Amino acid sequence: MHDNALRGAEPTAFQPLRIGPLTLRNRFIKAATNEGMSPAGVPSKGLLRLHEALAAGGVGMTTLAYCAVSADGRTLPNQILLDEPTQPHLRAITDAVHRHGAAASAQITHGGCFTFLPPAGSRRPLSSSGGFNKVGIMSGMLFKQAMTDADLERVAGEFVRGARLAREAGFDAVELHMGHGYLLSQFVSPLYNRRRDQYGGSLENRLRFPALVLRRVLDAVGKDLAVLCKYSITEGVRGGHDADDGAAVARILEREGAHLLVLSAGMNVESITTMFGSSFPKENRVSSANPLIAAAMAVQRLTEPKVEFRELYLLEHARKVRAAVRMPLAYLGGARGLEGIGRVMAEGFDAVAMGRALIAEPDHVAKLRGGAERDSICTSCNRCVAMMYSPGGTSCVLGQPGDALLNRLGAAS
Repeated sequence: MHDNALRGAEPTAFQPLRIGPLTLRNRFIKAATNEGMSPAGVPSKGLLRLHEALAAGGVGMTTLAYCAVSADGRTLPNQILLDEPTQPHLRAITDAVHRHGAAASAQITHGGCFTFLPPAGSRRPLSSSGGFNKVGIMSGMLFKQAMTDADLERVAGEFVRGARLAREAGFDAVELHMGHGYLLSQFVSPLYNRRRDQYGGSLENRLRFPALVLRRVLDAVGKDLAVLCKYSITEGVRGGHDADDGAAVARILEREGAHLLVLSAGMNVESITTMFGSSFPKENRVSSANPLIAAAMAVQRLTEPKVEFRELYLLEHARKVRAAVRMPLAYLGGARGLEGIGRVMAEGFDAVAMGRALIAEPDHVAKLRGGAERDSICTSCNRCVAMMYSPGGTSCVLGQPGDALLNRLGAAS
């Protein structure tokens, strides 16, 4: 692509974008990244400060990661639980974001069998199918149970309740997490879904439950909130779906009425380097006081392939989705500087979702717009991912660590 075309596409990223009932001031979305700033499920003052800084720093919308729709939907005890007691703290965060002109999105999800917390009254977490639970090697929950029709109906209702609570807390959007190996992804993925009923087999059948959740959430809040879906366009592992399947998933989600798709990739257990586009070097890891997390990190260190980061590492896969649908799409995967962002815009993507670059510099968008920089200081070392398990939560090693005191205070305190 010619340089002139790229330069012409760069300003597009700073123009407003309409998604469902919501208009964003620009095309930059802070991607959901689990920050470790919600002790006992309560959003902290540190989490508020982070998302307020992102809003002040120029993003069009910032995303609160992993808002669990039920206590059993959490993967770890320090993940946000969407319930009545968290409402004042969530409202404090959305108010802070709105003061700076940005929108706030709540990523709502359920972990299914990807959890380190035993569900109430059982040692077998829910999933699309029963049997051996490889995630449970770390937690002692070696088996999972297939969801019954009653389970499906109950959990769909939990997503609806979570979306309504997000609306009451002042969010402008909800993002249904259908990727990375969480519950909805466990239905989509042939690695996990071995059902023989109407919820298993063909891709259309495997999408039946996630599509049901999407429709129910749209019916409940879709006139007031943008309803996004984040999913893995390729799972990056043998036996999982590839980008051609990812394009087919997009066609189904478009048909069901999703307002925007966030195009991620990879799985938490099987292919985390596909997700992040680079390895987790040993020297860039932090230790965790949680023995389960420390063990999981050790296993990853021994088993993951060595992958060197390259910008726009998911673009080849995302192009297949762009060619398959007309709906708005957010590109995610190594877009950091103006040149890469311009390329994404020039190829027809409607928004760019950024994670690590905005953890490194919450004001990165403002710097790009004002001409203070054309690239990011982020080196994609991935240490910010492991830092979520530190007392102060997620931070970049090139800056100051998170404030452990703020991380112990509720956002509304």
